[in-house]
Amino acid sequence: MSKSNQIQFYIGGCRSGKSSAALRQANQIEARRRIFVATCQPHDDEMRARIDRHRRERDAGWETIEEPLDIAAVIGQHSAPQTVILVDCLTLWLTNLILADADDDTLEHHFDALRQALSAAAGPVILVANEVGLGIVPDNALSRRFRDWAGSLNQKMAQWAGEVVMTVAGIPVTIKPAGGEGPISHP
Repeated sequence: MSKSNQIQFYIGGCRSGKSSAALRQANQIEARRRIFVATCQPHDDEMRARIDRHRRERDAGWETIEEPLDIAAVIGQHSAPQTVILVDCLTLWLTNLILADADDDTLEHHFDALRQALSAAAGPVILVANEVGLGIVPDNALSRRFRDWAGSLNQKMAQWAGEVVMTVAGIPVTIKPAGGEGPISHP
């Protein structure tokens, strides 16, 4: 299996079922170790409740690493044969970077670091992100910047991944089958 085919990308709208589909896929992969990389930061009670609900969806065989900014380092440090890594989600990761005042060059640097970590991954990595580009054009500069960068990140992930699955109303639809176009390369 080529490196790019070890990378799967799950994308969909909010509450589309993408995280559940990615988790089901990760649980089907034969592995001795399962690592869930959580990018969400619990800033309020509602978000803490969401995090708790997601934790309950994973069985005790999952290790959770909370990392809001440097997911490339986590992948680089923990990727190994017989280890599956599930990152949920790239959209919150991007939000965290933007809210940490990352400029455009810094965002590109983080994207490149992620590409390098994925390229070097010794085991399967599953990535989850929101599709945010199907709605209206936001009315403010910060929201437009986020939407534009999210679209760029999603395009790169789709290119770098060996398989891309979009979820619609809880139904996973493969939009780039394993072995399809787009091996990890420098764009």
